[in-house]
Amino acid sequence: MTGQRPWRPTRRRLTDTLVAAVAPVAACGLALGGLSLWTAYGNAGTPASIKVTDGRMFAPTGSTPDTAAYFRIANSGGAPDRLLKVTAAGTGDRGPTLSRHVMTSSNTASDRTVSSAGVPAGSSLAMSPASLGVIVPVRKGGWRTGDLVAFTLHFERGGAVKTLAVVVRPGQDRG
Repeated sequence: MTGQRPWRPTRRRLTDTLVAAVAPVAACGLALGGLSLWTAYGNAGTPASIKVTDGRMFAPTGSTPDTAAYFRIANSGGAPDRLLKVTAAGTGDRGPTLSRHVMTSSNTASDRTVSSAGVPAGSSLAMSPASLGVIVPVRKGGWRTGDLVAFTLHFERGGAVKTLAVVVRPGQDRG
């Protein structure tokens, strides 16, 4: 090892190294501080928070194989969610399906099965005969007005939410 000089720190080398190290550390600190303030003031959002209320199901009439159920779904969280499916005990192998009421150009109505329904953040979804509903296969023996039927609504983020629907005559307001 002839001719090599040992490395020695000079004032210039130390200054350059310090500046190179301080820049990324300062940028990270500034970003962390900004995100902390954002979160502290409630702007970072909250997860979806689902509550299901006002469950009602129409009493089966005649020999119809299906009836319909409706719910009010409130999302008080800061993130949207999706209703993926609905299940109910005692409805047989078919099980309930989500359906949307659609008016056609010839002034006739039909129901279209849908795979999911969005529930916006900080908002609610009110199911009704004129919009979204749950088509429920009628069980043997049917249901009578006033019966309570257990349902489970399955959400993408909110998980499974159990609720009850009261059986009412079509057009009857629960008050």
